[in-house]
Amino acid sequence: MSDRTGITREFWDRLHDSFGDGVWPDPNRYLVGEAENLAPGSALDLGCARGADAIWLARRGWRVTAVDVSDVALDGARENAARAGVTDQITFARHDLAVDFPEGSFDLVSAQFLHSPLVVPGERERILGRAAEAVAPGGHLLVVSHQSVPPWHPRMPEGLTEHPLNLTVQTPEENIAALCLADGEWQTIRAETVAIEVTSPTGEPGVREDHLLHYRRVPRT
Repeated sequence: MSDRTGITREFWDRLHDSFGDGVWPDPNRYLVGEAENLAPGSALDLGCARGADAIWLARRGWRVTAVDVSDVALDGARENAARAGVTDQITFARHDLAVDFPEGSFDLVSAQFLHSPLVVPGERERILGRAAEAVAPGGHLLVVSHQSVPPWHPRMPEGLTEHPLNLTVQTPEENIAALCLADGEWQTIRAETVAIEVTSPTGEPGVREDHLLHYRRVPRT
C-alpha cells in the first residue's frame, strides 16, 4: 500500500467514523431518476459509502460491485446490505480509485459526487476516464457532481481538514473533458445543471447547483 493510499484511507475512515452508526441513507435522487427504468444488469458503484445506492440497485435486480477506499464505510455498507436482505446481490471491495480501479465491464457505472479535498492534479481525470472505459457496449455512465454550493456549506469535521468541501466542485465542462468520450461511441441521455434550494442548519437559505451527465455507450453492431 502506498503512502498516498494510506493517507486517503485514514482520512475517509475518520470522516465516516464521525458520522456514527445508523441505517443507510436514501439513495441519490439522480441515480433513482436515471436508473429506475433501466433493465437490471451489472453495476459499478464508485465511492459507495454506506451502501445506499448499491442497496437500491440490488433491490431492483442489479448485480452490484460497490467500492470505497474506507474500511469504515464498507463495514457499514455490508451491515446495511445484510439488513436489507441483498447481501448476495452486492460485492463490496476496497479500492483507492486513483491507483487501484476495479476490473471488468458493467452495464451501469455510477459516480455520484466524487469530491475529495485530497485529490491531486490529474487524479480525478484518471478516475473518470477509467469509469468511462468500464462501461460495456450498450451500457450507461452516470456522473453527478456539485457545481456550486452556498457560502455556508459545511466544513469537514474538526481535525480532518481545514478546507471546505466546495474546493473540489467541478464544472460540467471539466467532467466532460475528463471522461474523454470518443465521438460516435456515446449517446447523450441527459446533460443538465439542477438548482436546488437548501437551508443551512441555522436557517439561512441558499442554492446548490448539481450537474448530471448521463451517457449510453453505443452497442456494437
